[in-house]
Amino acid sequence: MGTPNEQLEPALEIDTRLAEIERGLDLLINTTPVNAAEAWADFERCDFGTAPTLRLRPLEFEPDLVRRDLYNLEIENVTDPALHTLFRAKRDEIARQITALEDRDTSRFVYGSLQLYGGIAQPLVSTAEELLEIIPTQAPSTRTVTAGAFAEAARAEFDRYRDVYQDFPAHVAVRDDVSELMVSFGRLLIPEAATFRADRVEPLLHHEVGTHVVTYQNGARQPLTLLAIGLPGYDETQEGLAVLAEYLSGGLDPRRLRVLAARVVAVDKMLDGAGFLDIFESLRAEYRIPTRTAWTIAIRVVVGGGSVKDAIYLRGITRLLEALAEGNSLDVLFVGKFALDHIPLIQDLLDRDVLEAPWVRPRWLDVPGAQERLDRLRAGASVMDLYEGAVAA
Repeated sequence: MGTPNEQLEPALEIDTRLAEIERGLDLLINTTPVNAAEAWADFERCDFGTAPTLRLRPLEFEPDLVRRDLYNLEIENVTDPALHTLFRAKRDEIARQITALEDRDTSRFVYGSLQLYGGIAQPLVSTAEELLEIIPTQAPSTRTVTAGAFAEAARAEFDRYRDVYQDFPAHVAVRDDVSELMVSFGRLLIPEAATFRADRVEPLLHHEVGTHVVTYQNGARQPLTLLAIGLPGYDETQEGLAVLAEYLSGGLDPRRLRVLAARVVAVDKMLDGAGFLDIFESLRAEYRIPTRTAWTIAIRVVVGGGSVKDAIYLRGITRLLEALAEGNSLDVLFVGKFALDHIPLIQDLLDRDVLEAPWVRPRWLDVPGAQERLDRLRAGASVMDLYEGAVAA
């Protein structure tokens, strides 16, 4: 009869090719400005009066050739019903990524972004506005660390995982061509010009390493390669899980909650037709967002022609809280990168021994107070309940 994976070998070959094609697109890197530091300096020099010009790197692939490879995959021959459905959905998502990347810096890009990440419903906007109203502004933090210091802290965090999981890979790079802290295919990329609030270092490490890297490495150990790259629509759940990591480790402070809420408001304004300057000034004047933070939020929303991706953080944690209250287990979400809607599929593959239990357990589950916080969320909580009061500057 053969093992489950031997029986599924033809399907797993298509899985590998889908993952290779998406890896070649590198959507995250290719929608990140390469000149954010210079653009900020110019914006500050003109007294915040002229919208910045954001540059994106040239694509290093030929879209038509990638589409040809994509649609040459014989997904129709996959006999496992669950995998057949999954592969078709992933092929469609990759095709939308290709089109979105072709449409960068045009008015069409926002429609591709909406197809990839979804729109925002009015209840989410109302929640964001309520958070911004009830959470008071905080005095700016005066203690910051450089990109180099953050990289050292990140390497120490990787070492903590390697102490338990000897083969846990560590990839940390400080780069001058990224504008935001990010994980790309298991690599932690740190903007060279960035500074970080000292009290945000640990929560950010739990977010980036303890969630994005851990789920990447767990997925990389599975026979289904797409669990490392991400099943269709995985981003929302992945960011919700990363925000949960910040909360359970005691790092989801009022400033951070206000940023997550402001991102939703900024996306909503962009979809209503507001440009960079209108979004930037609205965040500062209406919602009392600090100038540099308002800049960061605004460029993330207008990049490429309009991106809705930043709404998925608040929406992701909202849906995750609902899932926890319904009794869903967190453990299955560490198998790899996938959406909440895929839990029945993943559980089925686990039950059939196609997939294995997660290799790495996130450290943030075991920090002091994490289980008590998690128990409170399981009893029923909304995003509003994540606000635990003001903190000292």
